[in-house]
Amino acid sequence: MKKVVVLSLGGSLIIPDKVDANFLIKFKNTLRSLYRTHKFVVVCGGGSIARKYISLLKSQNKSTKELSLAGIRATRTNAQLLMQFFGKEANDTLPKDMKDVKDYLSKNDVVLCGALRFDPEATSDTTAAKLASFLKTEFINMTNVKGLYTDNPKTNPKAKFVPKISWKAFEKQALKLKHEAGQHFVLDQSAAILIRKNKIPTYIIDQDLKNLDKILKGKKFVGTIINN
Repeated sequence: MKKVVVLSLGGSLIIPDKVDANFLIKFKNTLRSLYRTHKFVVVCGGGSIARKYISLLKSQNKSTKELSLAGIRATRTNAQLLMQFFGKEANDTLPKDMKDVKDYLSKNDVVLCGALRFDPEATSDTTAAKLASFLKTEFINMTNVKGLYTDNPKTNPKAKFVPKISWKAFEKQALKLKHEAGQHFVLDQSAAILIRKNKIPTYIIDQDLKNLDKILKGKKFVGTIINN
């Protein structure tokens, strides 16, 4: 039996302002090098595309639900792009629900999806956390910072890096922030609640693919681990 791992791939890594083809090629090759022992579910974030969609609709005073639906469309667009990018080793149809994801896992080494359904106060991180619970797997969140900090390191130079934190303490930190469609926090509030309730071992790492490889091989890595 191959080990299944759920990855949440931040939209900022898939399509930053300028496409980083080099990162995506390395990402595909890293997963490919582990197909002998692992299968992957990759939940794609919306990133800057989602934020641009949301910004336009916000300017027209659209509802919070409409803003979220625009973000969901962006995650699915990114997932479809990566489905083409991975080709035959990935699913060729976008999953509509968790059962679809599980079915595609039986046929593919990697299954790509965006957010599966509208969920108030949630991002694609919540989709990934739900899938990790449903499939009883670990959860790895790849984003554009090296892990959790005490504050936003991009705006506060005094923010301290947090290499390890409990589910309960992480949830408390996440819930201090008000949810917004297209938000930047390393893991959304709903996902924080889910990983605590379901005791899901969770890792937060940046785009350095050596860390992804190290986690999957049980080696020391640079990032944050969330567990008990």
